[in-house]
Amino acid sequence: MNFTEFLRLAWDSINSNKLRALLTMLGIIIGVASVIVMVSISAGTEAAIEDQITGLGSNLIYVNASFGRGMLSSGSGSSSGGLVYDDAFAIADGVSNVAAVVVEMESSENVRAGQVTLEGVTIQGSTADFPSVRDIDIDEGRFFNDQEVERKQKVAVLGSTLAHELFGDSDPIGQVITVDTTKLTVIGVFEERGTVSGVDFDAKLYTPITVVFQKFAPTQFARLMGDRVRTITVELEDPAQMDATIEQITLLLARRHDVSLDALDFSVTTQQDIIQTQESTTAAFRNLLAWVAGVSLIVGGIGIMNIMLVSVTERTREIGIRQSIGATPNDIRLQFLTEAVVLSLVGGLIGVIAGIAAAWIFGQASEMRTVIIPSSVFLAFISAALVGIFFGFYPANQASQLDPIEALRHE
Repeated sequence: MNFTEFLRLAWDSINSNKLRALLTMLGIIIGVASVIVMVSISAGTEAAIEDQITGLGSNLIYVNASFGRGMLSSGSGSSSGGLVYDDAFAIADGVSNVAAVVVEMESSENVRAGQVTLEGVTIQGSTADFPSVRDIDIDEGRFFNDQEVERKQKVAVLGSTLAHELFGDSDPIGQVITVDTTKLTVIGVFEERGTVSGVDFDAKLYTPITVVFQKFAPTQFARLMGDRVRTITVELEDPAQMDATIEQITLLLARRHDVSLDALDFSVTTQQDIIQTQESTTAAFRNLLAWVAGVSLIVGGIGIMNIMLVSVTERTREIGIRQSIGATPNDIRLQFLTEAVVLSLVGGLIGVIAGIAAAWIFGQASEMRTVIIPSSVFLAFISAALVGIFFGFYPANQASQLDPIEALRHE
């Protein structure tokens, strides 16, 4: 018998018991669809996280303070145990390939404009390069400049949501607002940016970081710390030179802080480092989800084995007749193995269609992003075929070992 004949016999057998075949394939369908859906949700989450991280700006290096020792030491030129505001200027002036440098510091204050008072507004102290580094545009007015930062000018730029809450449809430019007890003049409003990596840029008030140091240091400890900062963000001109730039920054700050390269009081990371950390976490989670979903494939395989054993018992006489007219044990084995594989492949194909459709519908109907990974579709389909071969071999082998005489006597 040729392969075409095996396929015809397998299809005839499945077609003669449609409901039983469908119920048998159900485990495979659910398993394949579950793998595709779970992997697409995980991949969508990973892509969303990467978009959020890159949405904070492009070609960025983060220099983070390590508050460990010498935290209370003072001195404007160097520090031990963290970063100081002047380190940002040192990086801008002493490191090549630097397009912009931003230092940020936050506080939470009550803000009043006329009869409107908002509590717990985030006050974002920053430097003049903030719009460039964070890739956010001004809608009205302008952002504060280096001179205003240096002179501690009491000016403010509002996020779009905050501007609307404070002034409604009125023009906020030139208006005076009161932050705690400090009066600031509004000089600009940002375009709507939305929430990126959990940060709502539109609900913040932006002012020179020197004003935050002077007026809004949140605690006595922060005031004691003086001009220490947690993070300096560096934007690069050429991302291809990132490694060389990181090395320059590391050497410069190590020399300024008088620390060795083995005992740095700061760390330097990139967006790619953050993305890779997130990817390793989501990849492990995705693998776990895929294995959990793969259990359905095993259950489906057991179902196929069970139904094929029943089929062998029901068709024992048919097997005996085929053997009596010349079918070899290998022919019988291949006949039943082909039937098991066809069951798995048809179930796998339906599962692929159902999985892709379910992933798309889930992505449209929920706030979670889904990304269909072609490799996961291919892997799920191939797994279905392997399940059919693995779980179909035992029943097929049992059929091939039947004694022809005993098989013909079977009622």
